[in-house]
Amino acid sequence: MRKRNESVTVEHERAAAAPAPLDKGCSLRHSLRLPAAAADVDAGMKRPLGRRYGLWFRLRKLIIWLLGVYIAIPFLVKLCPAIQAKLVFLNFVRVPYFIDLKRPQDQGLNHTCNYYLQPEEDVTIGVWHTVPAALWKNARGKDQLWFEDALGSSHPVILYLHGNAGTRGGDHRVELYKVLSSLGYHVVTFDYRGWGDSIGSPSERGMTYDALHVFDWIKARSGDNPVYIWGHSLGTGVATNLVRRLCERETPPDALILESPFTNIREEARSHPFSVAISLLQEAILWAVSKAIAKLGFSWSLPRPHGPFVLVLFP
Repeated sequence: MRKRNESVTVEHERAAAAPAPLDKGCSLRHSLRLPAAAADVDAGMKRPLGRRYGLWFRLRKLIIWLLGVYIAIPFLVKLCPAIQAKLVFLNFVRVPYFIDLKRPQDQGLNHTCNYYLQPEEDVTIGVWHTVPAALWKNARGKDQLWFEDALGSSHPVILYLHGNAGTRGGDHRVELYKVLSSLGYHVVTFDYRGWGDSIGSPSERGMTYDALHVFDWIKARSGDNPVYIWGHSLGTGVATNLVRRLCERETPPDALILESPFTNIREEARSHPFSVAISLLQEAILWAVSKAIAKLGFSWSLPRPHGPFVLVLFP
């Protein structure tokens, strides 16, 4: 009896020490179970690690995406002339929206008439003519012919060439028309081909020809009254091109006014909102890289000078 009990005990111990049987997929039938306290501790340690790795994975994806955008955009702009034109002209940005350019009265210009001129075949440009404030009462309810004849009055005329984006009905531009009108000027402005309700595709040559056509239209009706050309932002480039053409044919304007001009298109591109966004992205990438390098223990820097010095850099 004692031997039988001992054999049963030995078999029981062997069964407990033996590994768990494997199924056909070579996997354990029963998983080892940890005590409840140990399982809770292990789960608590894994959760922060999982969150940390998940956050780092998302951050890494964001950095890679931003780096890809930073690299791809200059190539797209370089390889696609159509994108370059859109970014320079911004004629697709129509601000304010939902205004009827045929009705300048809706913008508070009760002494303004809307025209449409045709500089070239298949090209039509919308024009606004605001008379001086002194003629405001006489201008109410008058037709286009009256406004054209009013250019022959004793008041000087300003041909206003607006900048990129928006239309001739922009809020800040409307306020300028009102100020110039109160000072006794006729104000003639228009949307280049491709802007606002004007028909055509924008280009440097086309915009210059539009301005030249409107200038000749004014001179044919203003007589000996002085005509001034006012260009703003991108319009300063159109204005200088226009004046050069006029000087070549010996019919210069009485004055040229440049507001917010630029010396060349390269410098203008640097201040473009799109370029500013790219430069901010570049600064963010450089900041992230410098922080990563700083963690490695590098601290290279130029010594601060204590007096006049010359720094020479060799390629």
